[in-house]
Amino acid sequence: MAARAPANTESVHEELIYEVDGHVATITLNAPDRMNTISGPMLDGLSELLVRADADPEVRCVILTGAGRAFCAGLNLQAATGGEGSMSSGAISASNLDLRNTPPTVLFNMDTPVICAINGGAAGYGMDTALGCDMRIMSDRAKMAAAFCKRGVLPESGGTWFLPRMLGWEKAAKLIFTGRTLSAEECLDYGLVSEVVPHEELMTAARALADEICANAPMAVQGSKRMMRMGMSEPFTEHVHHVFLQLLPLMRSEDAREGMTAFLEKRQPVFTGK
Repeated sequence: MAARAPANTESVHEELIYEVDGHVATITLNAPDRMNTISGPMLDGLSELLVRADADPEVRCVILTGAGRAFCAGLNLQAATGGEGSMSSGAISASNLDLRNTPPTVLFNMDTPVICAINGGAAGYGMDTALGCDMRIMSDRAKMAAAFCKRGVLPESGGTWFLPRMLGWEKAAKLIFTGRTLSAEECLDYGLVSEVVPHEELMTAARALADEICANAPMAVQGSKRMMRMGMSEPFTEHVHHVFLQLLPLMRSEDAREGMTAFLEKRQPVFTGK
């Protein structure tokens, strides 16, 4: 296996860290002093980094995690309840609401797979953000809480869409209406995460999964995700037609030729994304 290039780390925003190591981009929420609660600038920065990773042909998988003892404890309530630009000040209204470039929408529309490495508490907006990722691996110290109704609001960032689809109506209703906090093992039992690992092994496990994904043909992975997303809202007949149209250019790609040749030659394929 070829040696991996040194990791490239940068902070485009004081509360976010962006690192590219090989074909994996890691985005870290970096406001541990306030449990990574989301501010307005942090929201914009996260969207920017997600878009950057999705547009980078060298990035085949993204890991989203948090610094400190929390993944994300929700929106920054101090900013949300007072001051200029807060929700209470009337700065947000139906007339100027534009969610196209907010993290939940950007996450949903990304073709690059995203793994959430849940290092600590994921509450409110943090829980919704984790649910918006394709896969979730959770520290045994972490918890999830759909605490919206306890704060007088509702899951505004995707929870009302994700949870009924993931859990069914009754289980989703129970979590949202009660605002219950779930332990890591309860999240695993519910099917909200695929794996719970010892806290010290979280990033190793997330990276191993990311590397397994990156070993496959990136255009095929991204096309599969795109088709899965479309399949959520279209009938079967239309969907298989769209899948066939997606398959045609892939069959002419260098990666498809490499994948089939490697299979016949009984070796591991080396994909270039072409």
